[in-house]
Amino acid sequence: MKRYVIFAALVPLLGGFLLLLATTVMSGYWSHQPSLSEAGKLLAVFLKTLQYSYLFGLLPALMLGAVDDIVFHVKQVGPLARLLLVGAIAFAASELLYGSRGQDSGMLQFVLYGLVGFVPAAVSSGVVNSVATRPVAA
Repeated sequence: MKRYVIFAALVPLLGGFLLLLATTVMSGYWSHQPSLSEAGKLLAVFLKTLQYSYLFGLLPALMLGAVDDIVFHVKQVGPLARLLLVGAIAFAASELLYGSRGQDSGMLQFVLYGLVGFVPAAVSSGVVNSVATRPVAA
């Protein structure tokens, strides 16, 4: 149960921020050296859209948690391989979902939108590995 709570808490938070950052970079808004006020505007937009990140990101986060849970029960797969496998699945899913947005296409767009899924899934899987799989002291 801890696994799903961790995925539900972290994936929409990190994924929403990275998606906002990726779309900001792809739009050319930061084609120059970003200032502190522009970073403040980005943070304000992130805080205003955080509720939508959780609204639309909760189900995919739980799906990734389920994949992590399934792979956890395969004894031959270690924690690092599980982290990379869940991250790769999230990379592919987010790239398919967001990669065809806008007029730009290319390697930068592929990598940025793929990282929107990879980073939160890998971080959540790593946190689950360090928190939820500890043996309980009697």
